[in-house]
Amino acid sequence: MKPERPYFLDLAVLRLPIGGMVSILHRISGAFLALSVPCLLYAFSLSLSSEAGYARVSGWLGGFFGWVLSMGAIWALLHHLLAGLRHLGLDLGLGEEKAVARQTAWIALLAAAGITALIALGRLS
Repeated sequence: MKPERPYFLDLAVLRLPIGGMVSILHRISGAFLALSVPCLLYAFSLSLSSEAGYARVSGWLGGFFGWVLSMGAIWALLHHLLAGLRHLGLDLGLGEEKAVARQTAWIALLAAAGITALIALGRLS
């Protein structure tokens, strides 16, 4: 007899293990970093073009919006780096045991958030 398969998966109810969440956030942070490169290059180019261009970029990134954007970019960079190192270790056969894999997932997730929080509070400037 053919086993019944779900016809509809409610993603809001589906609970992923911590390793799955870290993996998905790794992909999201990588996509954010890749998509932000053209914007950052444009802002950098504009800021170097003239004093007015520098003032314009400073206006965009100088306030609360710029702070939130920069903290998001710092978190994305840190998370992508740490989760990428975790994935590299898994590819090399390190930390494949269930308990170790969960532990390294939590470490990657909390370390990226913690270092971002320390930078946001001005402790690691």
